[in-house]
Amino acid sequence: MPILQLHGVTLGFGGHPLLDELELVVEPRERLCLLGRNGAGKSTLLQVIQGELEPDAGRVVRPQGSSVAYLDQRVPPGLDGTILDVVLTPATPASPKLAEHEALAAIGRVDIDPDARFHDVSAGLKRRTLLARALASEPDLLLLDEPTNHLDLDAIAWLEDFLIRQDKALLFVTHDRAFLRRVATGILDLDRGQLTRYPPDYDKYLERKASAAEVEKRTRAQFDKKLAEEEVWIRKGVRERRKRNQGRVRELMAMRSQRADRREDKGSVRLTDTSGKSSGRIVLKTEGLSYAWPSGSVVSDLDLVIQRGDRIGIVGPNGRGKTTLIRLLLGELEPDAGKVTLGTNLEIAYFDQLHAGLDESKTAAQNINDETEMLDIGGTKRHVIGYLRDFLFTADQARSPIAKFSGGERNRLLLARLFAKSSNLLILDEPTNDLDVETLEVLEEALLDYAGTVLVVSHDRELLDHIVTSLLVLGPDGSVQEVAGGYSDWHAREKARKAAAREAQAPKAKKTSPKKPASSLTKDERKELRELPARIEKLEARQVAAHEAMADPAFFKKSGDVIAKARADLETLEGEILVAYERWEALEAKR
Repeated sequence: MPILQLHGVTLGFGGHPLLDELELVVEPRERLCLLGRNGAGKSTLLQVIQGELEPDAGRVVRPQGSSVAYLDQRVPPGLDGTILDVVLTPATPASPKLAEHEALAAIGRVDIDPDARFHDVSAGLKRRTLLARALASEPDLLLLDEPTNHLDLDAIAWLEDFLIRQDKALLFVTHDRAFLRRVATGILDLDRGQLTRYPPDYDKYLERKASAAEVEKRTRAQFDKKLAEEEVWIRKGVRERRKRNQGRVRELMAMRSQRADRREDKGSVRLTDTSGKSSGRIVLKTEGLSYAWPSGSVVSDLDLVIQRGDRIGIVGPNGRGKTTLIRLLLGELEPDAGKVTLGTNLEIAYFDQLHAGLDESKTAAQNINDETEMLDIGGTKRHVIGYLRDFLFTADQARSPIAKFSGGERNRLLLARLFAKSSNLLILDEPTNDLDVETLEVLEEALLDYAGTVLVVSHDRELLDHIVTSLLVLGPDGSVQEVAGGYSDWHAREKARKAAAREAQAPKAKKTSPKKPASSLTKDERKELRELPARIEKLEARQVAAHEAMADPAFFKKSGDVIAKARADLETLEGEILVAYERWEALEAKR
């Protein structure tokens, strides 16, 4: 029996309906990801399902006695006390009051300390607390609005594993494509008031959506051509008018009405390459850089050289000091020891995750340039209003104060300002929060085309995989590890390293081995080298088979534990493949 049904749900706030006669069926244990542009109505739809908003028309149908819980993307104000106190606080006036043993059981499921002070814990633990509060009432349907926002990589991995193991229906909004790929059993696309369901394969979703957009474009072009021809016909002279076919006139009137009601696609954000003149070969250099908070070391004795064209991701747990490191590199903070040397001919553009650079008393256009309305964008003169249209802002929005802008609109405005000036060093601090998936992909393409140097702090694993060539991994006690490759490369190596460490710690029978020549292969190594290609081929065949099994929608109808084990097995397999390749390279080098 469906856990949720929408029949003809319509809701608008003037103009075109935000939700236009929506139909939807959600089955038990489905995990559906809701995608759509910023402002498309995703959060509004969740509020309608939750019962916080009443639709103008249509029905929301749930089985009698079923319940819905909602996890907002932001921490509600006014929450205080211990973790237990917060979980016991009803999320809404209509939420059922919990007994203490129910709250403690929910807290135990998310593995946090019930006596910790809510105000003092990290963003990830705050999210776990609110998740415990949502789960404590044992809802049949869980609604999640951007659940990974402001979480670090470890917290996101924990949340993925947790949700996959739950036997609950989920409907969630996210911009995190890696999270979508791992958790979703289906995709819902909300576009101009219409809801379309797609299979869980994100890449196929993009292909089908692009194909549908192309068909729509051709169909509308044919319609517009016919309408133009009919408009010419209707305006013929008086003599022709006497012979006019009244059925054709009525058809023209209907076409005019249809054209007036058309909902145009807003288009995509357009980013212009504004790479400036080349910087010096050495962009930035640190020697013995050290800085500490009262609570501990942020960076200790760091020697780092960043060269022209490097694309470096900075990762680490929340609260570890990633933004502080950026400020040290920019010279905004004085180090406790060591020094930072900036290279020559630098033109720096900085994206601040806290939006501190935006002036809320000014309009969007003034935040881009307060001195003139004309901009030099990539060598071309542009009016600021036209330039902001590239970032999906209307002329009215461009001339309005930004105080009421949403998080997504503020991030788009920051991107507009970032790419409005010539630069050769881009520094981006969490640029993906609150952006829709389509804008994220445009940003990725722009960063790949950027001719300068890029430093990016992000928890978006796909962004890191697609654009960076190396990572700075911030660890405990001020350590900073430099590693080649993107997030997936580092994650696979870390998993293999930890597995090898566990194996090394396990008790083993003592073996005596003959001494090996320093610069030649032993008999066993030569045998291993001959067998490695076939072994890698078998591992990769298993990897392909696992991906194909997960692409089947029936796979996600299995229990949460089965799905979680399959994903864990796939990650282990990918780690084995990486280790095998590294062993092959090592043996070849030794030979």
